[in-house]
Amino acid sequence: MAGTRDVIILGAGPNGLIAAFYLAKAGLKPLVLERRAVAGGCAVTEEFFPGFRGSTLAHGGSLRPEISRDMKLAKHGLHMLEPEPRLFAPASAGADRALQLYGDPATSAANILQFSKKDAGKYVHLQKTLARIAALLDRLLTMTPPDIDNPTTGEMMHLLMTGREFRSLGRDDMFRVLRWGPMAVADFVAEWFETDLLRAVVAARGIFGAAMGPWSAGSTALLLLRAPADGNPIGGGAFPRGGMGALTQAMAASAIAAGAEIRTEAEVAQVLVKDGKVAGVALASGEEIPAKAVVSNADPRRTFLKLVDPVHLGPDFVVKMQNYRCAGNVAKVNLALDSVPPFTALNGDGASAAALAGRIHIGPEIDYLERAFDASKYGKFSEHPYLEACIPSLSDPSLAPAGKHVMSIYVQFAPYKLRNSDWNSQRAALGDAVVKTLAAYAPKLPEMILHRQVITPADLEEHYGLTGGHIFHGELALDQLFTMRPLLGWARYRTPIDGLFLCGNGTHPGNGLTGQSGANAATEIVKALKH
Repeated sequence: MAGTRDVIILGAGPNGLIAAFYLAKAGLKPLVLERRAVAGGCAVTEEFFPGFRGSTLAHGGSLRPEISRDMKLAKHGLHMLEPEPRLFAPASAGADRALQLYGDPATSAANILQFSKKDAGKYVHLQKTLARIAALLDRLLTMTPPDIDNPTTGEMMHLLMTGREFRSLGRDDMFRVLRWGPMAVADFVAEWFETDLLRAVVAARGIFGAAMGPWSAGSTALLLLRAPADGNPIGGGAFPRGGMGALTQAMAASAIAAGAEIRTEAEVAQVLVKDGKVAGVALASGEEIPAKAVVSNADPRRTFLKLVDPVHLGPDFVVKMQNYRCAGNVAKVNLALDSVPPFTALNGDGASAAALAGRIHIGPEIDYLERAFDASKYGKFSEHPYLEACIPSLSDPSLAPAGKHVMSIYVQFAPYKLRNSDWNSQRAALGDAVVKTLAAYAPKLPEMILHRQVITPADLEEHYGLTGGHIFHGELALDQLFTMRPLLGWARYRTPIDGLFLCGNGTHPGNGLTGQSGANAATEIVKALKH
């Protein structure tokens, strides 16, 4: 068919760009269509107040190093910053001490000593344990989930090798992996530490972006799922110079250099299907583009319930997709600041700003995190939310005018559906709750705010195409992971429609900005198209 594209990719987010790169390297000519005016999806840098630029949504992530090397992102202008300490966590509102944790476990242990000698040693032990287990988990994350009914010889071999690697962990670590997965992360950290603050800091890694509190069963599985990206118990701490948009712009440049084409302001209205096989896409402008294959980087619910006519899907599949859990619980607040807010835990000394260069954790104990989650269960946002903030302009002055700063804040818990209200009327109240919470730790912050941008779960859906406002394209729960992501029987990046594939976070492993979903999907798409 004249003018027929090899592959069309819907969405120029990180996984879409990564899939485009690997497909182009395999000799195909992928066309990436992006609804917005800029590539990047949820990893973009934008000016939100005159002179102030920030990572509008995601402000950090751990892209897999082999993907970064393959794409030669440094050659395309990417420069990663790794501030230390990696994380700053004030002990409580008004307290004069804080945890400062680093990439190096021994340095972290030295800081933990002020809270507990026992915990200092256990922290180093936990990091070593996670590093051992991460090797096994890494094999699972980089593989395509097997066909449960008819596994191929290659899949059986891969599973056999995984089993051998599991046995090589030794008896203690084998039992740990089996026991920890379904465990509440509150119980997990209680087995390791006696300090409430340290427990909360580590447990936060198991609830970030999820509709789970630390006492929710299975929340430890999320912590373990994230261990291969960074074996540090608190996770990574690097971010790109120029904000997250610098990362995706480097990805876009790499994909183009490999042979991909990217079109922005090209909204796809429908995936075209003929005789059970994908035929191309129709744009909102009315233009139709024929293609041999279409790869959706959109979330599964948006793909199957909006972009595809349900007549092409079986009723059982449609019902299961309608019940795929995809309601977000995260909001975002960006602040333009007149100066660095002095935290009480640093004795109110602005000169100690170096301690704030990494991530800032607000959530001093397990019960605080659980209460923040409790509010969301009843359709309310937390008045005392768990916050993960950063001030990237401390390491990257290009983001703000001289002497001024940008503060980026993840907010949990903020449910997609509010009880007896809506986000248009509650936007200001959410922003007020965030500022009030921070002010308990940095009292002068409110008077330093020049501008406040509040992004609600409703905004994430309307402006960024995330169904339900879910930043991971669907709940990361035990029944929606691995062979069940997004649905049991459809976890291999393929779909019931011949030639239609998925590559976004709604597929395995589906864990943020690692890029593994896009890389895994590209491998399977190449196999399918060559076959």
